[in-house]
Amino acid sequence: MTLHLVIGNKNYSSWSFRPWLAMRVANIDFDETVISLEAKDFKTRVTALSGAGRVPVLVDGEVRVWESLAILEYLAEKSPRAGLWPQHAAARAHARAIACEMHAGFQALRRHLPMNFARPVKHRTLDGGAAADAARIDAIWRQCLDKFGGPFLLGPFGAADAMYAPVVSRLHTYAVEVSAAAHSYMAAVMALPAWSAWRDAARRETWVLPHDEVDWPEVLRE
Repeated sequence: MTLHLVIGNKNYSSWSFRPWLAMRVANIDFDETVISLEAKDFKTRVTALSGAGRVPVLVDGEVRVWESLAILEYLAEKSPRAGLWPQHAAARAHARAIACEMHAGFQALRRHLPMNFARPVKHRTLDGGAAADAARIDAIWRQCLDKFGGPFLLGPFGAADAMYAPVVSRLHTYAVEVSAAAHSYMAAVMALPAWSAWRDAARRETWVLPHDEVDWPEVLRE
């Protein structure tokens, strides 16, 4: 039975982007359903799949998995050949630690720089909290690249990269200054064919969510 991933708007739904990107890069077959985050029946449809009522939700027969990181863990167990986590225990522990830090943290940056693939690249000045978050993310990336050799955080693309992919998008969209190492890492992620496929689909969407448009009431588009 084919896996089914239920996601929100590709332009805005950073949590949905994570498992979608991981599955595409790992060549894990799946179908998808996109539901706008502001659809009138969003809560009803998603709550029927997950009591949390939030996307993404992975459907595998009778199994329902929600929360991006939990989905990645499920996929890693179901498809070990996908290599979503490193084989070496120490590297795997490091990958899980930074993935969990992303899952639970960086709220200031998330609020200040909402994911918006359709917005043209245009600088936005960071507030104090977002600047601190960006600096910590840059440090995580530099440490990983130095320790594991790149081009992705743990060498080959994996679950940790999927967790940080929305941040790559945010830092790019809002033209945030990063270190040379971080810039190279961002370029590697954005060069993935799966990245381009998501970006192109996001830009074709017609939904507009005002609270994710930092230039509102102006809506900037490529």
